[in-house]
Amino acid sequence: MHTYRAILTKRDIRTFADKAIPDDVLRKILNAGRMSGSSRNSQPWHFVVVRDRARLKTLSGFGRFAQHVATAAAAVCVVLDSPRAAFDGGRCAQNIMLAAWNFGIGSCPASMHRHDEARAFLGAPDTHAVITVISLGYPHPKGRGAVERTALRILAGRGRRPLASLVSWELYGAGSPGI
Repeated sequence: MHTYRAILTKRDIRTFADKAIPDDVLRKILNAGRMSGSSRNSQPWHFVVVRDRARLKTLSGFGRFAQHVATAAAAVCVVLDSPRAAFDGGRCAQNIMLAAWNFGIGSCPASMHRHDEARAFLGAPDTHAVITVISLGYPHPKGRGAVERTALRILAGRGRRPLASLVSWELYGAGSPGI
């Protein structure tokens, strides 16, 4: 898939088919995360992949809106050396999700609101942080589930703002030269 097309077409998927992700594809997705840029090339991440159904269900309980993790084929937990590395962790998570989409695998990030409990559950050191968990799986063939339908009702009419409303030139609020 072309990179620009992947960026424009990727949507968060919260309802997954009951289909495993092949190990070689999962390794490629993880490698895309590994190759993310980071401040001073610190690479402050470690990935914990969870595929066991019972562990996915438990993991989903550490985030307020993380129910989709329970039904994923796999979850990638981005464990950071420090909470200060959250920006680099976000860059890494985006690479993982775009690479997954390249292989036809849906994804959705989940914030771990109970991050200390998530960290302990994953066995990560006390000095580390688990801020984001990414659910991965092939999109369910019958479309969106109840959670996604609810989210769509809430977001109805929002869509994406026009580019011209998001861009200023030289000074905030200055008009655009034709965008």
